[in-house]
Amino acid sequence: MKHTDKKIYLASKSPRRRELLRQVGVEFELLMLRSDPARGGEDVSEAVLPGEDPHTYVARVAKEKGAFAWNILQMRRQPLRPILTADTTVTLDGEILGKPTDNAEAVAMLERLSGRSHEVLTSVAIHAERVVEQVTQVSTVRFAKLTPAQVKAYCATTEPYDKAGGYGIQGLAALFVEHIEGSHSGIMGLPLFETARLLRKAGYNV
Repeated sequence: MKHTDKKIYLASKSPRRRELLRQVGVEFELLMLRSDPARGGEDVSEAVLPGEDPHTYVARVAKEKGAFAWNILQMRRQPLRPILTADTTVTLDGEILGKPTDNAEAVAMLERLSGRSHEVLTSVAIHAERVVEQVTQVSTVRFAKLTPAQVKAYCATTEPYDKAGGYGIQGLAALFVEHIEGSHSGIMGLPLFETARLLRKAGYNV
């Protein structure tokens, strides 16, 4: 079914996902989920479950965010439009590297990524009236060998602390990247090719 209302809901607080959707002309309205334990807890927990591998983890979180957001729409009796949710994680040697909580953790992450390849996984889910679709895109990123001075200078900025793996490819860390294989927008947090295909399945032309 094609929709005359061209707007979707974006259930994400990531400014990078907003920028990417605007880049390809997708109109959206923000549908925010809670992520602050001090204000009533998270609506969807991003904690890794025991024994959960990175692929299962990132897909589960994206799907749970979408299901929760769809329930919010119905409870609030808001217009039912497709909801886009996504989750991104970085994995090295099968281990999930989350968002560093302090300078020491950020430095340790960058030192581990230095001179090596790692994977960036972004899972995207679309929840609509008759469609629930999801895809996980995987990219490989290789960092150059970083000097201690580079790591220290980068971790002294604000960039590492709200990003999986402790870096953002769209910022200063672009200087560290020797090679990528996959989706640049996926590494930023929203693979646009795959997202457009999901939106088309939900009846929206992109």
